[in-house]
Amino acid sequence: MAKKYGKKYLAAAEKVDAEKLYSLDEAAALVKDIDFAKFDSTVEIAFKLNVDTRQADQQLRGAVVLPNGTGKDQTVVVFAQGDKAKEAEAAGADVVGGAELVQRISDGWLDFDVAIATPDMMAQVGRVGRVLGPKGLMPNPKTGTVTFDVTKAVEESKAGKVTYRTDRDGNVAVPVGKVSFDADKLAGNIKSISDVVLKARPSAVKGTYVQHVSIASTFGPAINLDVTSL
Repeated sequence: MAKKYGKKYLAAAEKVDAEKLYSLDEAAALVKDIDFAKFDSTVEIAFKLNVDTRQADQQLRGAVVLPNGTGKDQTVVVFAQGDKAKEAEAAGADVVGGAELVQRISDGWLDFDVAIATPDMMAQVGRVGRVLGPKGLMPNPKTGTVTFDVTKAVEESKAGKVTYRTDRDGNVAVPVGKVSFDADKLAGNIKSISDVVLKARPSAVKGTYVQHVSIASTFGPAINLDVTSL
């Protein structure tokens, strides 16, 4: 069954040339202009990459601190004990704990955005891996969330750190800010994540690496980007 769109979406879509590849600056301004939500929509960038995710060396995963933040206050929990727990609290972590935090999550609490753990806590954290994993909350060394440098990890998360990873089809989707951001700040964030994704090109990839890239607000139509402008 064909998807039906509302009048506001269709009106917004009329302002977008589906055949055009917009420059970064054009797209950042347009995504703001066509947004019609009654709340401060999130803007997301989506890459379609020519990678074979069945191969371990072609699976992308990492993190980047957006220069202009995400526009969202991140609730950060840290699995740590002793001096590292105190360090995490001093850095601004919202919740810090060990076995009791693991139990709390096991009981169903998931009211947070980022989970960080010191390496010595990962054995305990692993007990709730089946809960955290599907939510994208499992600490991972590749995203800098398994570390003894908890001060840096907490501060980066609070400052606007986002994670990225390829899905099974080779797509990468990352939030890059809010429609309330100035267009130049949105463009700066888009450029930042794009730089990371482009530089992460696996050596085994042949031919065109980025097949398609677009941005869109929460309910808005996609705007296709010219990769060369990134």
